[in-house]
Amino acid sequence: MDSLITAAARALAAGDPLGALNRIALREDASALALRGIAMAQLGDFTRARALIKSATRAFGAKEALSRSRCIVAEAEIALASRDLAWPAKALDHARAILEAHGDRINAAHARYLEVRRALLIGRIDAADRLLADLDPAALPAALRAAHELMAAGIAMRRLKTKAARAALERATNAAREARIPALAAEVESAWRILRAPAARVVAKGSERPLLLEEVEALLASKNALIVDACRLCVRENGAAIPLATRPVLFSLARMLAQAWPGDVSRDTLILRAFRIRDADETHRARLRVEMGRLRTMLSARASIDATPRGFALKPHQARDVAVLALPVEDEYAPLLACLADGESWSSSALAIALGASQRTVQRSLDALAASGKAQSFGRGRARRWTMPPMPGFTTALLLPVELAGG
Repeated sequence: MDSLITAAARALAAGDPLGALNRIALREDASALALRGIAMAQLGDFTRARALIKSATRAFGAKEALSRSRCIVAEAEIALASRDLAWPAKALDHARAILEAHGDRINAAHARYLEVRRALLIGRIDAADRLLADLDPAALPAALRAAHELMAAGIAMRRLKTKAARAALERATNAAREARIPALAAEVESAWRILRAPAARVVAKGSERPLLLEEVEALLASKNALIVDACRLCVRENGAAIPLATRPVLFSLARMLAQAWPGDVSRDTLILRAFRIRDADETHRARLRVEMGRLRTMLSARASIDATPRGFALKPHQARDVAVLALPVEDEYAPLLACLADGESWSSSALAIALGASQRTVQRSLDALAASGKAQSFGRGRARRWTMPPMPGFTTALLLPVELAGG
């Protein structure tokens, strides 16, 4: 490899894309095209970056499997950065196998980290954890060690393991300091802000206050509280959970009863909010009795629901306190906003993959958010992207999609 290519590669590794371009901007050979593509990606021009990487892949030819595999890894990283989640995972896995076979352990590890990042983005926490466990960061460069710890912290925060998350971020901070890459240091600092920002609200005995992630962890670990969890749509007590995600009316009733505890809630209020109607009649009161009977059955091991002269009251069997754990921002489109709040530009197809929803449903939601000024788009057709400013003042960790097994 000639000296200019080597110097450009070192500049990119140090996070200096302009320095790299100064050396290879006018060259059209395969190696220069690849490095120019990476430089443009670091500068945020993902469209140009992808075109350059594709040109480099073609220029290397079928016989240069190692160089082509590196280009595939670079293209996958660009796709991930531009929130194109439909890129072929099998191609990346094949490229990683070739890199390992040729002894390029650093780029092979980088390919694996891309798989972990994609799994995190779409809420596959268990898969991300398994992939990350296969990697030993000790022998890797400082930048990859920092990336490893950032992903470990992300997994820990999603699982409400704040002590493990803090330890991982401490290691990421040290590795980023050693790497001396400003963008990496900024990413680590952003992760610290997420850990330190309010993550939810607790509503109890008629008042509410924000909670940090570690306070959410402590609340859910409490052995003395019955918790109606509006983040995961279930009722929790002493490590056990009663899922109500598929029973929205029952969850709404449980939440109202918990928010009023130790008092009761009137029948008219319960009907108004759970059934979303203005004027209740006897048919609605009959329905309320039926739904309360169903909720009473589901909660029977943890609490009873007593009828009062004006309505109903929740009576826990053993718990001394009752609380509602609520989202930091309650919005019909909260999970969609959580994805957009990372500051990146998303396509509607990528959002559909991340949220496990149909693209048509996501598009309708995006149009509604745009109409209310909460999201904005640029580009047209398949190049259309959606974005919004990051939500200030709190973390979106509890809004993001997550597998039930990893929740």
